[in-house]
Amino acid sequence: MPNIIEITDFHAPELDPYARLTQNQLRSRLEPEKGIFIAESPKVISRALDAGFVPVSLLMERRQITGPAAEILTRCGDAPIYTADRELLAALTGYELTRGVLCAFQRPKPRTVEELCRNARRVAVLEGIVDSTNVGAIFRSAAALNMDAVLVNPSCCDPLCRRAVRVSMGTVFQVPWAQIGETPADWPEKGLAQLNALGFKTAAMALSDRSVSIDDEALAREPKLAIVLGTEGDGLSHTTIASCDYTVKIPMSHGVDSLNVAAASAVAFWQLGKQ
Repeated sequence: MPNIIEITDFHAPELDPYARLTQNQLRSRLEPEKGIFIAESPKVISRALDAGFVPVSLLMERRQITGPAAEILTRCGDAPIYTADRELLAALTGYELTRGVLCAFQRPKPRTVEELCRNARRVAVLEGIVDSTNVGAIFRSAAALNMDAVLVNPSCCDPLCRRAVRVSMGTVFQVPWAQIGETPADWPEKGLAQLNALGFKTAAMALSDRSVSIDDEALAREPKLAIVLGTEGDGLSHTTIASCDYTVKIPMSHGVDSLNVAAASAVAFWQLGKQ
């Protein structure tokens, strides 16, 4: 039977994950085994449960208990369900809940680059992409368009931050991912060397004098390819571009010189992820 608790005190410590903890505090960098992440909306929460993640607690509008969220409650065991009206929850969290439901999950143990890349053919590598919406959209494209894994450098947004999880529609739970490098100083030199050692050729998505078209046959023939995408605005660093095996461009018309990184990722994954 669901463990439903009516919210009477905004300052109750059990509400901290939803109201007062920063993203870094949620990650518990000093004690990773205590880390959590927040999933938002019944569909995204359901995908997290499908992937085997363990719920810690839920926060939901009262009307959701017997509404659209009723099915996921049957899957959350005795995890406490904190509830109130929509207006009160918005005042608590500082935003309106998408589909009226949040769920705090135990953060998974980090995976290694070697583990993810062992049997991978195509991986996406994200350099310094800090916008959570872009990260979530890239994961959704990676899931849909044949990427075997996603690697994020230490300067990237956390793929398990609430907004990235929501925009990804839960595909962040379906595509294996790992951080490549422990500190920003490990990228690009050490990270690219690690990919090469694992048998990958690297393709920097950027415009330069040495760029080849994304439909170049040499790219399609590569047995293992890492597609490297850069930060919003500036794109990939000059060092990264110079160090990659290929520099790849998406041919465009009407004088358009670039695409948003999330849009570019979808084009790149579609073309380069083909078997």
